[in-house]
Order: sequence, then C-alpha cells, then structure tokens
Amino acid sequence: MRTSPHLTHSTAQHQERPVSPHAPTPAVVGLTIDPASAVAPFEQVRTQIADRARDGGLPVGYRLPTVRGLAEDLGLAPNTVAKAYRALETDGVIETRGRNGSFIAAAGDAADKEGAAAAEAYARRVRRLGLDHRAALAAVQDALRATYGDD
Repeated sequence: MRTSPHLTHSTAQHQERPVSPHAPTPAVVGLTIDPASAVAPFEQVRTQIADRARDGGLPVGYRLPTVRGLAEDLGLAPNTVAKAYRALETDGVIETRGRNGSFIAAAGDAADKEGAAAAEAYARRVRRLGLDHRAALAAVQDALRATYGDD
C-alpha cells in the first residue's frame, strides 16, 4: 500500500521503501498494469503514458522514470517498458535525451502532421484503387468506429 505517493512506493512484494521526492514514481506517472487484461503490458504502459501526455496529466518536459526503475516499480521486465518507450518515441509522444532520460515531447504538432500525412496517403491509395469519394469516406468511418468505438 502507498502511504505517501511522493515519499514511498510499494514494490511487487508490497514492501515500502523511501523514494526521493524528485524521483518520478508510478504514482506520479499514474500507471497501473492489469495482469488479467488481454492487452499486453507494454501496450498498457504505452497507452497510459500517451493518454496522460495528451490530456495534460504529464506536461511537456516531464521527465519519465528510467526504463529499469519503471519496470521494477510495475513488476515488469525492463524490455517491456523499453518497448513501450520506443513506441512512444516513434509516435512523437516522448523524446529520449541520451543519459539525461526520456521526457514528454510537444507532440501535438507532430501528431497532427503525421495524421494529415496518413490521411493524404490514404486518399491517394483509394483513388488509385478506384474507390469513389463516398466509398473511401465510408471505409474511413468504419475503421474509426472499429478503432474508437461508437462515440
């Protein structure tokens, strides 16, 4: 159990240990892993960090825990967290500054540009395939519903 999110945190064995008040912890990052979930642990880490960065819960420039530190805190293998961090870096959500660590990036512009480029590539591809505007739009709407749900 966590008694103070900034001064202690639980290990997988539920032992309390002191933590520097400036060291990022899962409580600060706000991550939880559901071992019963059908979603892979690396994807749970990736999604939660991306969501927190997008909604401002993790501000631009926030220093993330080290791969090893977060892996230990969450009871995951370091390679699992490293895979999530690599995916986040590829998506432009975080940037790694060598030995200085990984930080939340100003990803809004990068995400918008990448989304626009993907949309343009899709439009060119469906036109080459001979789909008309209505069929192309219907395919996008179906894909968005499948990905985001019926919002």
